[in-house]
Amino acid sequence: MARNCRYSCETAVQTLEWINAIIAFLRPHRFLCDAHVVNFFKDRLWESVDEQWMECLRVEPVENLLKIPSGMVQDYWPSSLKEFILVLRSLVLPQEQTALQMMFPNLHVASLSSVLTQGMNLKKKHEVEILAAIVNSTARKVGGQTIIDVGAGQGYLAQVLSFQYHLSVVAIDASSHLGEVTSARAERIKKHYLSKMRKARAANAYLSVPQTVTCRVLSSETLKALSDYLLHNDNDEQSKHIVEGVADVGKEPSLCNDPNNESSLVLAGLHACGDLSVTMLRTFLECREVKAVVSIGCCYNLLSEEGSENTGPQCGFPMSESAKLAGFSFGKNARDLACQSAERWRNLTRDAALQNFDLHAFRAVFQMVLCRYYPEVWKASPSIGRKGKALRRQQQRRVLESNLRLEEYGQSCSTSDIDSLSPKISSSNNMGEGSQSYTVDKCSLFENFCKSGLCRLGLVPSQEIDFLGVWKEAQHFSELVGPYWSLRAALGPLLETLILLDRLLFLQEQGNMVEATVVPIFDPRLSPRNVAIIAWKKDPDFIL
Repeated sequence: MARNCRYSCETAVQTLEWINAIIAFLRPHRFLCDAHVVNFFKDRLWESVDEQWMECLRVEPVENLLKIPSGMVQDYWPSSLKEFILVLRSLVLPQEQTALQMMFPNLHVASLSSVLTQGMNLKKKHEVEILAAIVNSTARKVGGQTIIDVGAGQGYLAQVLSFQYHLSVVAIDASSHLGEVTSARAERIKKHYLSKMRKARAANAYLSVPQTVTCRVLSSETLKALSDYLLHNDNDEQSKHIVEGVADVGKEPSLCNDPNNESSLVLAGLHACGDLSVTMLRTFLECREVKAVVSIGCCYNLLSEEGSENTGPQCGFPMSESAKLAGFSFGKNARDLACQSAERWRNLTRDAALQNFDLHAFRAVFQMVLCRYYPEVWKASPSIGRKGKALRRQQQRRVLESNLRLEEYGQSCSTSDIDSLSPKISSSNNMGEGSQSYTVDKCSLFENFCKSGLCRLGLVPSQEIDFLGVWKEAQHFSELVGPYWSLRAALGPLLETLILLDRLLFLQEQGNMVEATVVPIFDPRLSPRNVAIIAWKKDPDFIL
């Protein structure tokens, strides 16, 4: 069970105490959680932050700003700023993997063959190797006969569980294309293993091949019905496709929650997005045949929230009754913020960080252009996409993977060595101009950024727009974007902690019928969403 030096979540009482401490800390800082950084200049957001903090941080080296989300402070900072960062960090769920060995002392993480890892990058290989071992260990512990891989994507986890651990697996994903990719990939792997078996004359060896199901899981009822369907229709077909839900499943004789049915299921999800992770936890409690669940959540920005529009009776947050009584809500901007990773920030290079801050500044000044020259468009809160972010993230991942590979061989490298392993992103962020060094005319870059943004919105740039004038209005305050964003990003891991503790408390509220834990299982440098919620039923007949 994960804990930090001040708080524990071993019991429901302790988890609630931790949750209440987080909420008490967040309430006076809601202005940071709720802020929409695109309005940084228009609404002068920096004025909401302690003036002494901003004056201190505006001259701080970029390298120190990047460490703020990880809880690192400087001795000469104002005492109130240091207290804010240190108290915040003391409330964050630890990300180290030390608790994993305590929970699974005999865990053996198998090294996967090149056949199974084909198509995986280092991050995915790391995740699948560890999660597959944990799911296998959990399934053996509870006697799970079938693993349901929820949100299976291309089926990497399902195929490792099938071919490496010889488990019966059903891979579910909403995309029919990904289902076809999963089935085709499984067929290629199957041929490889059959060839090996023939050469070894192991004709009687067991070979498990995952089934693939295309299904949009919208609720725990859907997932329960699908479990029903799979248990009742046990056959040798390798692929089943049920598009846009399981409308016909309800016509089948009910097996789920039938006390005479001894089948047992384990739900597994590797970064199941938004409410899908929540649905897995509810299904675990509501379906007798589901004996355990291993869930790593993702995409908190897609969570439904109590009181929000288009929210059904079962929302993604809060889940626990105690958290509901606390009356805390996130809102869209705070949910987006919960996706921020302290590790990812700390591993940014200086140039990447400067580009990141400039992108935020450009977008915020572009908001002023929209407000001034296209007020009707501005009122609609338009999105112009993630200009330059995806490319920068790919570059950073390549640098990090290269560094980690060198660490595996006991080597070290300098910053210049790391930078040489992948090409620098042009400081123009693919907007058509710039050089590989970060010495470009920001005014020119900003104008190109605006014209590209207007084109994405289907607008023709007006000759009346004074791009240079608008940029100069904001330029003096642009150096505050980095400090403001760094302070705000520090709240991301705390908001994620609140979401995870709420899910854990939801399970703990079921009393001694369920054993539940939250534990970091991946290296946070490679996989920022690295915390798994693992639960199993101590009473095999328990149902909510």
